Amino acid sequence: MTLISSIRSIDLRLIEDLVDFVRGPGFVLDFSDASFADFFASELKVNIDAPEYSVNGRSKGKRLRCFLQSCDDAMAVRTLGALWEHRSEYLARTAGTDPVVNAESRYEGLIKRLSGAVMPQSTNAAATANVLDRQSLAKIKADLLKVAALGPQERGFAFEDFLKRLFDAFGLVAREPFRLRGEQVDGSFQLGGDTYLVEAKWHGHPIGVAELHVFHGKIEQKAAWTRGLFVSNSGFTDDGLAAFGRGKRVICMDGLDLYEMLHREISLPEVLERKVRRAAETGSPFIRVRDLFPY
Repeated sequence: MTLISSIRSIDLRLIEDLVDFVRGPGFVLDFSDASFADFFASELKVNIDAPEYSVNGRSKGKRLRCFLQSCDDAMAVRTLGALWEHRSEYLARTAGTDPVVNAESRYEGLIKRLSGAVMPQSTNAAATANVLDRQSLAKIKADLLKVAALGPQERGFAFEDFLKRLFDAFGLVAREPFRLRGEQVDGSFQLGGDTYLVEAKWHGHPIGVAELHVFHGKIEQKAAWTRGLFVSNSGFTDDGLAAFGRGKRVICMDGLDLYEMLHREISLPEVLERKVRRAAETGSPFIRVRDLFPY
């Protein structure tokens, strides 16, 4: 099948976030198979049950994804507009709050791009993430690999600089400067109305429970809405994560998360939002990027 829309993989992941929150992956909002077919027939004059939309699977989510990849941008805009209208009606009917951070602004950014409109300059994290180009991602990924080749003292400063540029590139400008302490970097940023403290370490050993508890203690001394992001290039011990427990206000990333995020061209805000959502669902502070974004 020839792909003629300009929808990218990162756009499809956003769309999946917008439509699978009701019943989970593979579903589209509150549609049954019958109402999904009726929706496409009445709103778009499309037979979504046609075989060409089921080449990757019969679930509603997979058929929607296939359709959006095979239609032109004008039809994609019409489809997304109709889905957004149904989504808004569902949230109003169920009196539910939107579970997707910055859903409307991210949706509008996608519609503008598909419609050929120029995205306005913005410091909004999600908007900036949507327009980050591949060249910038490749440069950041190359910089991460360079950090690994340095000695401990140089590596500490290089990691500090890397994190500054990573957060700035995705619009997550630190509210306080990142500060280097040996091979440990501390800072803070804001995402979706929540303030996150950052602790980042580039050590030769995985982080254990003691360091996790110390960081969580810092979070508990702050305002109730403060959250934490612990970045450990060398990862976390399984025993440490188990002893740390569930239901904490901390999410974790390791070096492999950073590399895969950049290699697969996934935005940092999207990774963080997925980690927060999965932590809320499971209580686990650390879910790998490869598990959050399976191929």
